[in-house]
Amino acid sequence: MSVRPRRSVLYVPGANARAIEKARTLDADALILDLEDAVAPAAKREARARVVEALAAGGFGHRELAVRVNGLATPWGADDLAALARAGADAVVLPKVESVAEVHAAEAALAAAGAPGSLALWCMIETPRGVLAAAEVARASPRLACLVAGTSDLVKDLGARHTPGRLEVLTSLGLLLLAARAAGLAALDGVHLDLADDAGLEASCRQGRDLGFDGKTLIHPKTIAAANRAFAPGGAELEEARRVIAAHAAAEAAGQGVVVVDGRLVEALHVAAARRLVALAEAIAARGPAAG
Repeated sequence: MSVRPRRSVLYVPGANARAIEKARTLDADALILDLEDAVAPAAKREARARVVEALAAGGFGHRELAVRVNGLATPWGADDLAALARAGADAVVLPKVESVAEVHAAEAALAAAGAPGSLALWCMIETPRGVLAAAEVARASPRLACLVAGTSDLVKDLGARHTPGRLEVLTSLGLLLLAARAAGLAALDGVHLDLADDAGLEASCRQGRDLGFDGKTLIHPKTIAAANRAFAPGGAELEEARRVIAAHAAAEAAGQGVVVVDGRLVEALHVAAARRLVALAEAIAARGPAAG
């Protein structure tokens, strides 16, 4: 089973050369080089050139590389897609997606610019319209690999307030997850904004993991370790998963259709989940900390 870790996914301002250079050394599973919210309008073209140059230079090691472009309705979106189609990124992140048509338009623009089939699309779901369209968006393109929660914009559009338990976005997060899993996609949780609130960050990461997200998007390197801990399988969790796999295999070899582990009935669905957990742990271990 092939599983790609996406525990920690750090936004990196595309206009900040120093931040991009530092990102090459960070223990993040993935980076989103940002041309949208993190870049002022006057710096958009310069940031695009800097990101393309950074991708060509490489040196990011195991880190999955995505680039968040500006929307096609903006003055920069079409040029972003044309420049990134063959720049060497693993994925292009589309902001504020609200319809299948937007995905198709971006897909067509990338294809026209010669994008390889391996270039994935990630769609950000960060508006009420986007949440309600998430199920259709998730099935819009074979390039689509991931749905990303944009909780900051969503809270604003809902007219809600940020609360410690995130009650204001739980319905939206659930719908996003349902859409992603139904389409076989990865799903990333939204950012934690208060960088001084370490306990809140830990709680938000645990909640995201409990809900079923693959990882968390982040806005500062200091938050990477917390996300990596929360979204990685724990020792006891792995030990139980290996017991489940072994017990089920022994039962099958003995011609038994039912097996009980630690007092609980184990079925094929539990074995599949256990195997994925072990595969994730092995993929994380294989890359090592901050591998260059």
